[in-house]
Amino acid sequence: MTNEASFVYTEAFKNYKFRDDHPFNQKRVELTYKLLKSMNALNDQQIITPRVASDEEIALVHDRKYIDAVKRASEDKLAQEESLEYGVGTEDTPIFEDMHQAAAQLVGGTLTAVDAVLSGQTKRALNLGGGLHHGFRRKASGFCIYNDAAIAIQYIREKFDYKVLYVDTDAHHGDGVQWIFYDDPNVCTLSIHETGRYLFPGTGNINERGHNEGYGTSFNIPIDAFTENESFLSAYKESLTEITEHFKPDIIVTQNGADAHVYDPLSHLCCTMEIYEEIPKLAYQLANEYCDGKWVALGGGGYDIWRVVPRAWAQIWSVVNNHGETFSGSIPKRWLDQWQNESPVNLPATWHDESSIYEPIPRKEEITEKNAILVNKLLEPIRNEQKYMM
Repeated sequence: MTNEASFVYTEAFKNYKFRDDHPFNQKRVELTYKLLKSMNALNDQQIITPRVASDEEIALVHDRKYIDAVKRASEDKLAQEESLEYGVGTEDTPIFEDMHQAAAQLVGGTLTAVDAVLSGQTKRALNLGGGLHHGFRRKASGFCIYNDAAIAIQYIREKFDYKVLYVDTDAHHGDGVQWIFYDDPNVCTLSIHETGRYLFPGTGNINERGHNEGYGTSFNIPIDAFTENESFLSAYKESLTEITEHFKPDIIVTQNGADAHVYDPLSHLCCTMEIYEEIPKLAYQLANEYCDGKWVALGGGGYDIWRVVPRAWAQIWSVVNNHGETFSGSIPKRWLDQWQNESPVNLPATWHDESSIYEPIPRKEEITEKNAILVNKLLEPIRNEQKYMM
């Protein structure tokens, strides 16, 4: 084994770009990479250059006709009625030149991370270019053309027959991954997200528990809008700990959207950097306890690309690379100096957020109670099964 931790990166991740004013902006990956390099927290030996996924690999999940449609869209050869059928050319997921190649590069990044972990080259791998969890078998959705997380999970299932635990902490429900594995008892999905009453994609209810042989392996916690750190982390830690113990995975795959932060323009949650320090710590701990350390971490949502995403995603790498430890103190001045003129907002000078960055939430007690009730209801079948077995 050459490294315990590997970082998948290529500047080609930035080619996945819908348009200049689109909220999905892969510059955030470059900002995170440059932040880590400015701290000497990432050395060249830990960086893996990803391959581009083949059509055969993408077809592990996606319909061949859909892949062909994406290719034709890339060359401006897809009729409008077909583009709408396949979910491309919409306001959320516009067509752009060479979109197939750009999307296949993101998938290749995640498969490169998987190969690094499962070949024994590394124990933990991070691909911040991945985490496009909304893609469906035959349709793009929510900025996501190909679902790299689902492709990687199917790749793991077919090549290694491992039980996979997929954990999604994006503010938006991890719908694509859930539905693709809804019948599979060997893939367990846990998504903690803002309730779909107010937010895309509108799914992820607590009663979505799986189907047929997969019943009981799908878990959702649709937390209330304006949820804050304490309630978010309580739901996350309690549910993930008990579900992991119950499912006993061979590998953990996490999607680490950074859009639950109060600054994010596309959600209504009120969390701060505190959750992005704690989320990867528990994943690291459970991967060590149940999976001999095997953990593949991905990016995801995150639309305040200046103030939030680089700090949040750099903390994942810190945990991956530093045995569960996170960064603290000041952000490197040379990184701030490099990017402040380009940033439309003032860049935070510290890793932690001040508690004063948002006004107190008047419904805090009510929101906290509702979220706690949800978690207890979600975990009730597991707890009842344990009582019965005792």
